[in-house]
Amino acid sequence: MTEMLLDPSTLLLLASIGLLAGFIDAIVGGGGMLTVPALLSLGLPPHLTLGTNKLSACFASGTAAYTYFKKQLFNPLFWKNSLYSTFIGALMGTILVNFISAEWLEKILPAVILCAAIYSLFNRMKEQDGNSPPELTPAVKLKQRLQGFILGFYDGYAGPGTGAFWVISNMRLYKLNILLSSGVAKSMNFTSNFTSLLAFIYFGQVNWLIGLTMGSCLMLGAYIGAHSAIHFGAKFIRPIFIVIVMIMALKLGYNAWLS
Repeated sequence: MTEMLLDPSTLLLLASIGLLAGFIDAIVGGGGMLTVPALLSLGLPPHLTLGTNKLSACFASGTAAYTYFKKQLFNPLFWKNSLYSTFIGALMGTILVNFISAEWLEKILPAVILCAAIYSLFNRMKEQDGNSPPELTPAVKLKQRLQGFILGFYDGYAGPGTGAFWVISNMRLYKLNILLSSGVAKSMNFTSNFTSLLAFIYFGQVNWLIGLTMGSCLMLGAYIGAHSAIHFGAKFIRPIFIVIVMIMALKLGYNAWLS
């Protein structure tokens, strides 16, 4: 069953969470660390939660990706190896997760979300000043393929924190500044989100009412977040990243182990 009735107050709460998550996701990624727990708290089965989250996430990542592309902060030709590998990884991850029992997935998801939040919190992101991609050597192409497949697979399998992982790995692998890293991250995130969504639709694991409600607010939040990141730069992004991840890590830790 992919549809459920929700009262107006619940829809309003989901819309508010979507707005905040879209704003965060467009800047540094990690919006899924808010939306997935919110959907699970409604009592949605885990597979339906993941599929519905992919629908809403496509709005945010698509809006942010287009904004970064329009501002010439993402070059599709340079990153085509990453795009292909992300597509393949996301498809395989989504197919695999649909064959895992709901009971196991209910145990896995909170742990995955918590680990993603903790990693993002304690990872030291050294500021980079690279304002252009590196030379496209065979070594760089290999990095793109491996990075795209691994993060695409993770996004298809679970998803929370994927955007943040893209930002961090882009800065380390290619020495890009945080703004360019965010542009690449959102484009790859949209690729894996859309690929995964198509697979979840095939398996009938999408709640359209909830997904579209959250998605429209995610889109608005992503638009505001992407333009804020571009306008204010790294000095604006870095503090938000630290504060938001700290809050999410503490909240998810409490929900997973103490509540």
